[in-house]
Amino acid sequence: MVSVILSDNHSFDSKFKYGVEYKENKPSANLQDNQCAVQLKAAAFNHRDVWILKGQYGGIRVGSVLGSDGVGYITKNGNVGQRVLINPGYGWKSDERGPEDEFHILGLLPAIGTMTEEEVIVEKEDVAPCPEHLSLAEAAALPLAGLTAYRALFTKAHVKKGDHVLVTGIGGGVALFALQFAVAVGAHVYVTSSSPEKIKKAIELGAKGGVNYKDDNCIQELEKLLNGNKISAVIDGAGGPLYAQYPKVLRTGGILVNYGQTANIAEGIKITMHHVVKNIELKGSTMGSRAEFHKMVQFVDQHKIKPIVSHVWKGLSKSSFEEAVATMSRGEQFGKLVIEFNNGSPKL
Repeated sequence: MVSVILSDNHSFDSKFKYGVEYKENKPSANLQDNQCAVQLKAAAFNHRDVWILKGQYGGIRVGSVLGSDGVGYITKNGNVGQRVLINPGYGWKSDERGPEDEFHILGLLPAIGTMTEEEVIVEKEDVAPCPEHLSLAEAAALPLAGLTAYRALFTKAHVKKGDHVLVTGIGGGVALFALQFAVAVGAHVYVTSSSPEKIKKAIELGAKGGVNYKDDNCIQELEKLLNGNKISAVIDGAGGPLYAQYPKVLRTGGILVNYGQTANIAEGIKITMHHVVKNIELKGSTMGSRAEFHKMVQFVDQHKIKPIVSHVWKGLSKSSFEEAVATMSRGEQFGKLVIEFNNGSPKL
């Protein structure tokens, strides 16, 4: 049974500070009454995994099993045989403001990781029945990005039917879920990307249109698409210079939700007096609580949303892991990257 374990001396790419080892990582055999064992069948990648390998993430600990997204079957101390999704974090139960306790995301010690063929031990309240309409790969793609998008859209931005919403950086997991979730409730969604092909695919998924954020006149182009309407909420994971221009398209009292700053984290974002006089709210958002996780899974089940999967590799191995990391690093994907495991039937 293979696990992908963070190492400080096995780097497979000169761009990375850390490497990985592929070896067994037996979980504790002691199950508490509030815990269950889950044998994972597939795991998905997030940009977080690449940032960890580059040493650009807080709290890195060598020896961690990587991976935050996973789907599998309960094998002990629960509804044995049930296919479940695992909440990608713990320490945050239900407070909409933020975690009540020290918060951990799966994939860095002391939290478990999902890039493992071994059973993992989780609290029973941190698993959710997997919607039946999802394939194995689609299910693995859902937890972290789906939860992040759900909180940003509904808890933070209060998006509802008829709202006009801008989702930036379409093609990434969170952005795609934000598009799909907003369309599902009847919002009018616009997107940004540097790729015309990604904008085209987003329109096929229900977006009203999109603009190239690298164009100097992209905000003017967005105004044309809006045809007199104003944006109620921007769902953004990039940061960057466009923040200074968003007041041109945001309605009074509009909401800017930022869940990351991949464009240039060192420079941050620019807030001007235009934001102030239009009463624009800037809200930071990170993943979500256990309660929001369960609401998100129920939402996906209710609306029969199917996550967009870009690539699927069969078997957890050195080649599949390194190919997936390389694909993520290039940023060419439209949707999630998933590895399905070849670890046989669930041990029931």
